[in-house]
Amino acid sequence: MAEILALVAAALFALAATLQQKGALGMGTVSFASPRSFLTLAKQTYWLFGTLALLGGYLLQAMALDRGRLAVIQPLLVTTIVFALPLGYFLTSQAIHRREIVGAAVVVLGLAVFTAVGKAADGRDNAPADEWAIAVAVFGVAAAVLLYLGARGTVERKAAFYGACAGVLFGLSASLCKPTVEILDADGLGSVLASWEFYAFAVAGVLAFLVQQVSLATGRLAASVATVSVCNPVVSILIGTLLLEERLADPAWHKIVAFSGLGVALVGAVAISLSTEGARETEGQSPLPAPAT
Repeated sequence: MAEILALVAAALFALAATLQQKGALGMGTVSFASPRSFLTLAKQTYWLFGTLALLGGYLLQAMALDRGRLAVIQPLLVTTIVFALPLGYFLTSQAIHRREIVGAAVVVLGLAVFTAVGKAADGRDNAPADEWAIAVAVFGVAAAVLLYLGARGTVERKAAFYGACAGVLFGLSASLCKPTVEILDADGLGSVLASWEFYAFAVAGVLAFLVQQVSLATGRLAASVATVSVCNPVVSILIGTLLLEERLADPAWHKIVAFSGLGVALVGAVAISLSTEGARETEGQSPLPAPAT
């Protein structure tokens, strides 16, 4: 059940990204240098529908994390890029190349292996505050570096690096969502509002949301969504393994095959993120025609 909720959440995240991009494309630049641009973006009808889809995805993701382990649920969100490709083709006239189609097939195959073979073993629902502080600092610095790199270079570079930054922050937020939900289940809303985990989860999520809007506004949907889809589960797996002591169940060959499948899926997502720029340089790689709008 948790895996199904995660897949539906991934579909909603893809729909949200596509609709938010559609809302951003007709209004010019969205930038942190111009806070007013975010207010203008919030008035776009498509963007508002996309945000509603995003909130629905967050809800289903939280339900999935409540029922399953972080290191198993989060990798399934890599399928966001698989859902985003056809949605981008029909809703925002994105060109789809053969490399992206092959990449999507590789993602599905890799995650199918991971889901079929990898089963969660025991772990803990939370970690000591000092361990969380180290994780927040490390991934916070990583996000800042990606943000800095994304501010320089081509549009494709901006989409990819800002998407990666958003993915790191989304992964951190999702990881903090797990103990937040556990506190809610055990002690109720009052304890959640008194916990630092809830506020850290909220801040990371809001920052990720804002950075993703700048990435999507570049018009490079595949690069933006693919980098989010890669960095989000990688961060979650690291936190789940190192802080929450989550492991896949024995036997050992199950773990090897499962992580191999996950690695294949991540390679497929990375290939999609690189295909937008590379496709223009490769002769004989004809894109599917974008639908008329």
